[in-house]
Amino acid sequence: MSSQIGIDLVDLARFEISLARTTGLSKRLFTDREIEQGSARNIALHLAGRFAAKEALAKALGVPPGLSWHEVEVLRLESGRPSFEFSGGVLALVSDKNVKVSISHDGGFVIAMVIIESTN
Repeated sequence: MSSQIGIDLVDLARFEISLARTTGLSKRLFTDREIEQGSARNIALHLAGRFAAKEALAKALGVPPGLSWHEVEVLRLESGRPSFEFSGGVLALVSDKNVKVSISHDGGFVIAMVIIESTN
């Protein structure tokens, strides 16, 4: 069994500035479901975690050409844990793999780690 690992760190203050400065950025990076799951008072923190998870996934996959952020959804399970839902080309890349994600935040930073394990 082989594994790939991806990690990403997001500076929350810089991410908040980018969201405020760039019109439509959240719609380009996130699906409606990802945005809706965020709390209005902590939406930047919520989205920064999703962005870090998507970046970590891209790194674990080796940054495949044509990667679409809308083909990767980072959703919160009832337990509170993050989970990926894939579609399109990304689904084809990971359909025979186990993909795990963890997101944490502290001190103005958000970090995500993704582990992809081959099932064969």
